[in-house]
Parts: sequence; structure tokens; C-alpha cells
Amino acid sequence: MRSLSLIPTAGFVAAMCAVVAASNYLVQFPVQASVGGYDLADLLTWGAFTYPVAFLVTDLTNRRFGPGAARIVVLSGFALAVILSIFLASSRIAIASGTAFLTAQLLDVAIFNRLRERRWWQAPLVSSVIGSVVDTILFFSIAFAPAFVLFGSNDAFAIEAAPLLGLFAAEAPRWVSWALGDLGVKLIVGLALLVPYGLVLRVTRPQPAVG
Repeated sequence: MRSLSLIPTAGFVAAMCAVVAASNYLVQFPVQASVGGYDLADLLTWGAFTYPVAFLVTDLTNRRFGPGAARIVVLSGFALAVILSIFLASSRIAIASGTAFLTAQLLDVAIFNRLRERRWWQAPLVSSVIGSVVDTILFFSIAFAPAFVLFGSNDAFAIEAAPLLGLFAAEAPRWVSWALGDLGVKLIVGLALLVPYGLVLRVTRPQPAVG
């Protein structure tokens, strides 16, 4: 395996740790705004806007240094995420956060690497969309779904039925609406992050790598 350049990679590790730390902090603060009379605080926290940057960091690392370096960056972020979650949340939330982050980010690395030779936007778009979907499903299911009670007690408010997204007649557990709102923001932000990805790509020299 080709050796990794530790000094340049360290910059991406630092960026990933910063994103993880910011997201773990901002997830405590609901978005105090309303759209059409609908209170966004019931669905979103500010952490939903910063977390997608983790995929940008992973993809830029992958493009510049290859999947091996990207995995190092992911594992660094995973270690910090677990440590922060232990201090900031319950054990169940920590398990959900760590599992979702590691699975989604490593999946992102693998998908990006498979698509790296296609048009510049395809690899980051497809990998981040699939990664975001997997991350959301894993986190909210493990954190709140009654089926995962073995990891900790259920949150009565989260599993209580309520109008879906607070807008529709159909009802679902509140955590399902939280997940859908979170995923919607991740996808929108992920799409917007193609702009800085493309700009950075113009001034870097990709190094194709396999495995």
C-alpha cells in the first residue's frame, strides 16, 4: 500500500474533528424559526446544517490522497464523536451516533472510490446522498426506535404518535418526523457543498487510488 503523507492528511483530520465537535455542540440548539407558521424547532437543530460538511471533508481527502487516507480521517472523527457523545449524551445516543457516523462515512469512502473516474460531481453527490440516508436511518432508529431498547430506555416523547412532519393527517412516531427533517437538510446542504468541492478541486491535484 502506498504510504500516506501525514502532514497534509493531518489538516483533513483536524477539519473532520472540528466538524464533529461543532455538530455535537450545535445539535443541542433547535432552529428557532418558522416557515408558513410551522415551527422548525420541532424538527431541526443547527447540527443538521454542519454535519454534512463531514462528507465534504471525507470526499476531498479521498480525491486528493485516496481511500486509505480518507479512512484515517473517518476513524479520527469517529473516535472524537464517541468521546463527545459519552460526555454529552446518553449511552444509547452515543452508540447511535458512533454507529451511524462510522458506517455512513466508510460507505461514502467506498462509493466515492468506485465513482472517482466519472464526472467530477458524480462521486461526491452519489456517495454523500447514500451516506446521508444511511446515517439518518441508523442514528434515529438506534437512538429512538423501540426495537433498539436493548441499548437504553425508550424516549416516551420520541415514540409517541404525532402528525407526520407536523403537517399531514397521517401519524407516525415523532422520531420519524425528526429523521425526515434532518435528512432533508442534509441533502440540501450536501448539494450546496458541491460548489466548494468543485472550487477546491480546481486548485488540487487528485491522486487516483484503489483500495
